[in-house]
Amino acid sequence: MAGREDIFQKEMNRGHSAAWDQLWDKAAVAYRAALTEMPDNPKALSSLALALYQLQEFEEALQTYRRLAQVAPNDPIPFEKIAHISERLGNITDAVNAAIKAADLYLAQKDVEKAIENWARVTQLQPENILAHSRLALVHERLRQPQQAVNEYLALASLMQRAGKLEKAGELIARALKIMPRNQAAEQAKALLESGQLLPKPLRPKGGTGPLRMAQVKKMSEPQKQVSSGMDPVAEARKKALTVLAEILFEYSDESDVYQERKGLQAIMHGTGELSLQQMAQTKIIMHLGQAIDAQSKGQEETAAEELAQALLAGFEHPALYFSLGMLRVESGRADNAVSHLQHAVKHADFGLAARLLLGRSLRAMGRLSEAATEYLEALKLADGLLVAENQKDALHQLYEPLIEAQMSESDDVVNERLCDNITEMLMRNDWREHLQKAREELPKSDSDVPLPLAEILIEAQSGQVLDAMSRVHELARQGFMRSAMDEAFQAITYAPTYLPLHSLIGDLLIQEGRTDDAVAKFSMVAESYSVRGEANQSTIILRKIIQLAPMNLSSRTKLIDQLIAHGQADDAIREYLNLADIYYRLAELDMARQTYTTALRAAQQASAERSWNVHILQRMADIDMQRLDWRRALRVFEQIRTLHPEDPGARKNLIDLNLKMAHRSQASKELESYQNYLREHPSEDVDLTGMLTDLLMDHPRIAVLHRTLGDVYAKEGKMDDAIETYDRAAEIYLDLGEKDAAIETIMRILNMNPPNKAEYQQALAQIQAS
Repeated sequence: MAGREDIFQKEMNRGHSAAWDQLWDKAAVAYRAALTEMPDNPKALSSLALALYQLQEFEEALQTYRRLAQVAPNDPIPFEKIAHISERLGNITDAVNAAIKAADLYLAQKDVEKAIENWARVTQLQPENILAHSRLALVHERLRQPQQAVNEYLALASLMQRAGKLEKAGELIARALKIMPRNQAAEQAKALLESGQLLPKPLRPKGGTGPLRMAQVKKMSEPQKQVSSGMDPVAEARKKALTVLAEILFEYSDESDVYQERKGLQAIMHGTGELSLQQMAQTKIIMHLGQAIDAQSKGQEETAAEELAQALLAGFEHPALYFSLGMLRVESGRADNAVSHLQHAVKHADFGLAARLLLGRSLRAMGRLSEAATEYLEALKLADGLLVAENQKDALHQLYEPLIEAQMSESDDVVNERLCDNITEMLMRNDWREHLQKAREELPKSDSDVPLPLAEILIEAQSGQVLDAMSRVHELARQGFMRSAMDEAFQAITYAPTYLPLHSLIGDLLIQEGRTDDAVAKFSMVAESYSVRGEANQSTIILRKIIQLAPMNLSSRTKLIDQLIAHGQADDAIREYLNLADIYYRLAELDMARQTYTTALRAAQQASAERSWNVHILQRMADIDMQRLDWRRALRVFEQIRTLHPEDPGARKNLIDLNLKMAHRSQASKELESYQNYLREHPSEDVDLTGMLTDLLMDHPRIAVLHRTLGDVYAKEGKMDDAIETYDRAAEIYLDLGEKDAAIETIMRILNMNPPNKAEYQQALAQIQAS
């Protein structure tokens, strides 16, 4: 058995060495070899799982962590890792179950913070998970965290109400009011419950939706199966907008109670980058929103519209408000006033279809028939996109472009009226989804993977000429007749001048001709046009194409970042910030690079992005500060990294090093002691404290505390000769500095090790004590 254990340890050491060098494939081979000797060793299983994770072998890593969970069923860490990987793979149910198990085990170990972290992950993945909300509510209440406890009790009340347990919901709201008697959100919930209205559903915490999107990716090739709501699109959007406004009111009423901690409302206020909004403005917004919701719920639409207008004047901007206000203006016959509000709502996925229908209705009432017909056609495009697979939606939308282009030039009022009537008949009905699906089944089968647009049933226009022309352009380009292809494309533009896919095709032809600058200019125009139209996804695609063609095109990259932020794509925006900063860095424009990193950090924090983003960005900022010898600023950055990522040995080492360089020896000692305490509480075989101290001593050979700490490490490792020699050096430095007490303490450590020349040290100790 001893030989097998030797082999096991040898392979584990080989694996650790490879892991340290980031050679994860070699590390995995070594750990597997170790497991052949001891198949149930928890450390080997954990190490192999980590290596597999780094190799992005997520399925095998998951199976390994599951095996580890069987071997060590009382250890919460394997279950926590299972939850993380299951999230990443989009296995939401498995992630939830594992996170709940991890939380329970952490609680049994009295690690309440980690338990809360895992329950919070459950509510992020499943906002309607009653068990997680109830555990969080009780823990927050016992920890005397009233605001968090109230939030969880109100979430539970909403879930109980939806389960038909109204009495229980009332008890939970009463408990919330007992904790915080004047909490506006709790009072609002009580009023809603007593009036028979639904409480807002629990909100998913901001950020961290990547795993949910991963789950959706698995279904990307499947057409969306819409369940009929029994309402037309406008009625659906009306209900959705009212719910969204109620949830916003519910959330930010809480924030008014803890004003100094709030950070979310500014994202939907005038000037999203400012954080100086006065509490008075927020109070006015909450008041007007509450009154608007009450009035609309009671059918008092004029009052509701006026209250929403007042909230808008107070600085509140949200697509739900714009849609609700525009819809109410249309219903009251004020079409001219409705148009501007609805135009703000068309870009939002939840309200775009209904807003287009209402715009068409408004413009038609104003006698602007051509524009009205165009809006109705835009609405049909959105509705049609709901019936096809997600990966076919953009291609289908492009097929609508020539139809819309042709419609924009249609001047025959009879034709426009007929189109408005036809689309109204198709969409403004309670079974509109089923009706559209039946209409789609009547379309001829397409030879390609892209389905034909439903609009083919309704209109026949010169749009067909554009499609034919584009087909000819592609064919000529494939045959190498680039000049003829370009001439054909320009000819097509004469009867479809604003059809953007045609302009994009010209850009592709310019690339094939080697005219990169001209192609970039063309694509820039196309991207801007898509953005103005509200086609954010298409605009993003074109901007990315520009950046691939011209990586140094800072203008396009900046526009892409702004667009990603505006549409809530925080992770993509942060990546682009980092790419932009990297460009500045390569251009040796360190000030601009650091400024861009600072902006990226602010975006990551405001978007509640993963903590790893913050650490990654801060490390790059610190690297620039170190290059510029701006030690004071670098010190502040490394302190932030240490707080966010306490296990980072590089940050710890730099904090000690910088404090010593700046003659802050006392603070350097505190940092070193803090790191030692952390390592005692979180032991890790991957940390090379000996190497770190040796490196620091090369730059700071006269720092006694470094020598003494290194001596402690040697003693712990059983390297007695090295420990004695290092302690001896530390004691000598302490004496030179006149720090007798520290010197005495160090010599006592040597004597406790019973060195061969013990008498000499005893004599030296006596002399120091006598002096």
